Amino acid sequence: MKSITIKGSKRESVGKVSTKALRNAGMVPCVIYGGDKPVHFSAEEKAFKNLVYTPNVYTATIDVDGQKIATILQDIQFHPVTDKILHVDFYQLFDDKEITMNIPVKLTGTSPGVLNGGSLRFTNRKLRVKALPANLPDFISADISKLKIGNKLFVTSLFNDDYTFMHPDNTVVVQVRTSRNATVSVDEDEDETAAE
Repeated sequence: MKSITIKGSKRESVGKVSTKALRNAGMVPCVIYGGDKPVHFSAEEKAFKNLVYTPNVYTATIDVDGQKIATILQDIQFHPVTDKILHVDFYQLFDDKEITMNIPVKLTGTSPGVLNGGSLRFTNRKLRVKALPANLPDFISADISKLKIGNKLFVTSLFNDDYTFMHPDNTVVVQVRTSRNATVSVDEDEDETAAE
């Protein structure tokens, strides 16, 4: 999984007054959890642009005064009116500890059902997976080239040894629904005539 580096500096005081002063200076107060003790630091708001405003998922390497810590984004708070980032929580990664993360799903191939006029329902654009940090994928590939009208692609068909899905086996990732202008494909016609 790709990583983004964010440079920050340690916060000496963590009270309301110092937090407000940080925000006024264009900085974002942040905390890293998961280690021996929480690490409080601040970073420029623009440093989070590539981590937050993207459909992709990244790990974050936090550089706090020269000390580099591998993390993932845990939680982020926005201002209700201005949408400015108010606070960010990170979770520290360890090579031998599994973590759970939402990974985007990318569709590959062309569905015969869609070509025949069916409508594609992409219900789960992100899937929750559990894995060691080194095994986390950038995205999960879902092949829809065999989906005819009425077919569904379940999470079980995306099975991978590197990570575990945190969804029930009957979770539908994508399906092709029938629509008014749907037509029966040629090979389906041939199957029916053969059956007759």
